[in-house]
Amino acid sequence: MFLEKIKTPGLSHLSYIIGSGGQAAVIDPRRDCEIYVEKARAEGLEITHIFETHRNEDLISGSPILADLTGATVYHGPDAAGEVVFAKTAREGDCFELGQLRIEVLETPGHTDDHLAFVIHDSEYSEGPVGVFTGDALFVGDVGRTDFYPERKEEVAGLLFDSLQKLCGLGDQAIIYPAHGAGSVCGSGMAEREFSTIGHERRNNPRLRISDRDEFIKAKLAENHYQPPYFRLMERLNLEGSNAAPRVMRPRRLGLKDLGESGADYLVDVRDPLAYAAGHLPGAMCLPVGLIPAFAGWFLGEGDRIALVASEEGQLAHAMAHLVRIGLDNVVGGYVGVVPAAAQGKAMNSIPMIGTEEVACRLDRDSDEWTLLDVRDADERSSASIDGSVHIYVGELNERWSELDKARRYTLMCASGMRATVAAGWLASRGLEKIDVYLGSMGAWKQQSS
Repeated sequence: MFLEKIKTPGLSHLSYIIGSGGQAAVIDPRRDCEIYVEKARAEGLEITHIFETHRNEDLISGSPILADLTGATVYHGPDAAGEVVFAKTAREGDCFELGQLRIEVLETPGHTDDHLAFVIHDSEYSEGPVGVFTGDALFVGDVGRTDFYPERKEEVAGLLFDSLQKLCGLGDQAIIYPAHGAGSVCGSGMAEREFSTIGHERRNNPRLRISDRDEFIKAKLAENHYQPPYFRLMERLNLEGSNAAPRVMRPRRLGLKDLGESGADYLVDVRDPLAYAAGHLPGAMCLPVGLIPAFAGWFLGEGDRIALVASEEGQLAHAMAHLVRIGLDNVVGGYVGVVPAAAQGKAMNSIPMIGTEEVACRLDRDSDEWTLLDVRDADERSSASIDGSVHIYVGELNERWSELDKARRYTLMCASGMRATVAAGWLASRGLEKIDVYLGSMGAWKQQSS
């Protein structure tokens, strides 16, 4: 028996390849999917089955592409809010044989209507299943979000409760293999580790410890989640099937003149936030490489022509890989060399950084011309906030920036200053000039207050 996890950084997406007897199955493959073929063949296996736990909202499925590469059949759950044109429908009780393995289908709706779990049985061990691919129903330390059907919110939360009870019925010995780990937008309380069992989760997972169905529903309805606009693009592509990822996952190198003539809709600076704040090309927005999976889909859309600005070539490659996995393929090129450009006399913009003392002074003055703008999420805000600040989640500034007064001064804050710099960069690219960033933000404020 062979089983390997493939982790996609940034998205915290977890996919798997499992095999026995010369055959292999892949669970929830990503768009750039050659890695699964390479790993299977290195083990002497041929991919014959592709299983999707659900229609992903946060990344493009590689299932139709992998099927074309291997001839494998894709299986997806029922009721996917549309026809999954590249897949056959799998239902409760369906079983698939791979050597000594038997993969059994469980219908586990709640996170999405089409959600499936795939239970792993090993013929060499008869005392219950050895594991289960839980998709986005059950994570390590958390369970799936249930906000995708707002008109049916109580119903789907209840469906997830029922599905979790079904998973718990597999036995404490079963190892869980979720589709996401900590940092994913598909949950908010995931543990930092990526291994667990049904038994451990049943005893320690805060949501699984809620035994009353009504109490569970109430807890799920109280959660706060955000849905970036690109989720709608993922939904469509994961029904229709996406085309393959670009063969070369590194953008074309642009010179300074080329950059100006590229016709890009967005100039995206993927450097460290402090480097961006110190000096950036006019009109550039700030989107550090590590934050692209979380925030690119808020500010960039399908078909937008994107030019990247980086500190070095490796950043360009990582940035493009992140963008491709969420369908933002139209990268016209990348530029490296902000500091040399400045040395050649190219005009640069900057965003000032201020500290706790200055923020406190401004709050004390109660200025009619200044606002402290908190861009953290609602849960962070509810647990601790600075009196006098105003809240707009960073992602929602994609549209709500137009509500801001360009004549007013704004200081952006978050937990540390990272997301605040993203927000400030977006506002600067929209033409707001009187902005700065609270460096250290809520973390610094708490330290000063303790």
